[in-house]
Amino acid sequence: MAKNDQKFNKWFNAFILIGMTVAVILATVMKLGSAETGKLLLLVSAFGSLMGILSTVCSANGIIWTFVFGLFDVAIYAVVCFISGKYGNAAQHALYFVPMQFVGLWQWRKRGAHASDKKVQARRLSPRQWLITGAAFLAISVVAYLILAHFDKSAAQSFIKTAVLMDALAMVCNIFGQYLMSTAYMEQWYFWIGVNIFSVIMWAQTLRSASDSYAIIYIIKYSFYLVNALNGLRIWLELSKNKELEK
Repeated sequence: MAKNDQKFNKWFNAFILIGMTVAVILATVMKLGSAETGKLLLLVSAFGSLMGILSTVCSANGIIWTFVFGLFDVAIYAVVCFISGKYGNAAQHALYFVPMQFVGLWQWRKRGAHASDKKVQARRLSPRQWLITGAAFLAISVVAYLILAHFDKSAAQSFIKTAVLMDALAMVCNIFGQYLMSTAYMEQWYFWIGVNIFSVIMWAQTLRSASDSYAIIYIIKYSFYLVNALNGLRIWLELSKNKELEK
């Protein structure tokens, strides 16, 4: 990687880490002062978000520590989603994301990443793999929405339940993003960008329709994640150059 790119990444990572830390602390302090209940959950959510941003910054830079920080993040998020009634995301994080942190740790070590500064050897999907991935994503998204809509207890009676749709899309993007991340494919970042957009919308709706004070933490978290994902895509396009057909 060129010297200018390394310098940019250093300052960008500092911006993401410091910016989100300050934003989360300020939001937490403000909400602690006004929240009558859920203060402990608010603090736990803030800690999980900070672990998550460390994980995503490491992931964007191909550093294996992403899975250590990520384990804290996904475990906490599973609990918060369950309490908030977002059962799709709760089940996904507890039953899929937690074990996939260990899978990723194993796979990245096989591809040259170690606890030092040595980065993972990234790769890309072939056209055939892209076709299979796209078809599977569409099919699973439809099934996930239909299942979650069936069990949805909200009063919404519209043809498409927006909150359920955002939950389903975020869940499926997470599944594909985590698999591609754990197996070191560059295309993970397209799904992470989707996760972040859908999650910001989902938590914004939660904040608007309920008094869940910790929702603001996740709006901040996924907004920073979105910016970091765009940078991660840029880095991994370089890391995976000439690796399109590698299995």
